[in-house]
Amino acid sequence: MNEKLSRIDFENARAEVLCFDCGTEVKEYHAMIHVSQKQLTYAQQLEAVMNAYNGLLDRLPDTQAVFKRYFLSDAANQADDIIVADVTDCAKSIIQQAPLDGTKIALWVYLMSNVQTGLTKSGLYEVRHGDFRHLYNASAHNLAANSEYQMRLLFNEYIMQLAEEGCTLSDNCIRTWLFVNDIDLNYGGVVRARNQVFFTQGLTQHTHFIASTGIGGRQADPNVLSQMDNYAIAGIKAEQIHYLYASTHLNRTSDYGVSFERGTYVDYADRRHVFISGTASINNKGEIMFPKDVEKQTRRMWENVEALLKEADCSYDDVMEMIIYLRDVADYDLVKSLYEERFPDKPYVIVHAPVCRPGWLVEMECMAIKQINNPELPNF
Repeated sequence: MNEKLSRIDFENARAEVLCFDCGTEVKEYHAMIHVSQKQLTYAQQLEAVMNAYNGLLDRLPDTQAVFKRYFLSDAANQADDIIVADVTDCAKSIIQQAPLDGTKIALWVYLMSNVQTGLTKSGLYEVRHGDFRHLYNASAHNLAANSEYQMRLLFNEYIMQLAEEGCTLSDNCIRTWLFVNDIDLNYGGVVRARNQVFFTQGLTQHTHFIASTGIGGRQADPNVLSQMDNYAIAGIKAEQIHYLYASTHLNRTSDYGVSFERGTYVDYADRRHVFISGTASINNKGEIMFPKDVEKQTRRMWENVEALLKEADCSYDDVMEMIIYLRDVADYDLVKSLYEERFPDKPYVIVHAPVCRPGWLVEMECMAIKQINNPELPNF
């Protein structure tokens, strides 16, 4: 079950932590680490975040990070310092999506207890426990000529990495994140590349796609137009994976020429993992709801996510973390107040990141975990 949110204050930083513990070997934690003194220099803010992370580990014995994402205000001047400061043996995603609380850096970290981690020969980070190897890939990028070529190359390289691990894109990949520099200009190329690669891999509207967020985000090098993070599971069976549609609220993404699932859940004997893709204010005809009204868009977005969670027999009570993307920094105070009122006990971060359609002012994603009892399946 999900334990009550813990807020832990450190010097110049705070951590908001949720724990899932169903009594089996692996506990899961999601933590958002925020800087609490925004007037500090970047070096001081990075030090505060790293100290908070290390302090968190001290409080969680036999626990280690399996995935991290750093949200930066200026990747060109900040990303290299993270590479030097953080030598954790896990996948690290580093992206320019400025925290909108006025700080220069925030960190989302996903931790587990009683697992083994390491870097595979393919370059993917693995998390080993029981029958499964959970494979993470982060900050993948290249310098091909345009966003379409970059994304096609990213997927092709990832497919080869998966093959080295005895996996395929269609059978084992559960979640992707696609970060697009100048998304209004370059998202079309990313969509074309993904559609083409997915077709070659048997991923179509008649089979299934992959849960995903496609969102604005910049890498340190301005020539990188597309960056990708991925999560796959070696050893997973088709009967453990289920796709979410919430057709009363949302349409199929293929209706408007893109290829991702609205959400996916994965069942084990002891728990259900639910991955909600980037979700905005849309209806089941693919239309933007409440143009130019960020408050109404936020409430419709919540309704859509709630419908997806319900289809997985979950609710917001099961959500472990949220990332909220805003197109316009001027909307921060309003959206922050809405989240404080509705979700006072959830770890979340609000960042500056334009959504893939200019008319969408806000988007969110989340992960939920729920205790289940299905003895026909292996434990997590």
